[in-house]
Amino acid sequence: MTYRCVRSSSAPASGTRRSARDAIRQLRGLGLLTVLLTGDSGLVAQAVGNQLQVDEVHAELMPHQTQQHVEALQRDGQMVAMIGDGVNDATALVQPTVGAAMGSGTAVAMESADVVLIGNDLGKFVDTVRIARRCRRIIWQNFAGTLIVDGLGVGLAAFGLLNPLLAAFIHVASELTFILNSTRLLPRTEDVPVGSAVAPQEDSASIARVAA
Repeated sequence: MTYRCVRSSSAPASGTRRSARDAIRQLRGLGLLTVLLTGDSGLVAQAVGNQLQVDEVHAELMPHQTQQHVEALQRDGQMVAMIGDGVNDATALVQPTVGAAMGSGTAVAMESADVVLIGNDLGKFVDTVRIARRCRRIIWQNFAGTLIVDGLGVGLAAFGLLNPLLAAFIHVASELTFILNSTRLLPRTEDVPVGSAVAPQEDSASIARVAA
């Protein structure tokens, strides 16, 4: 399955472009394919796209066309995340698998999004992806561990090889192990300075597609 992340924005300032280029490089390193969707002219959009090193550029888009691009990706079976900051992005932010709004954007965009990134740094979305993947990995570890322990316990008990006292001890020990494993999700020092996001703010869009 393929994943895309959608970003909505007009041509950024030079300082913002540098931070955005670094964030996009990191997203590609995570296996995401990036696409820029914008209402700017083709020449401007292509120049910005080349500077940011995105995989695809789509320019001169109206708000409804941005949403149509997202819908087309989803019809292809892709998981889509869209990042937007403007009023024109509000409708499209509702469509993707995950809609993320920049904290410096409009209130309408933030209300429409699933996640609000604090500030105007795309690097915080990279942090969000990493944290989400770590959460999913630990959840699956705990789930698999529970199935294994319970399966072995039921099997041993069925053959009379496990008395109730030992079964209770194994159950408590396994639950404590899974709880300790879950504590790995607690905030880490390296997560704080890079960026942060909070659960649910005007015009243009870019899409990042993630290759699973």
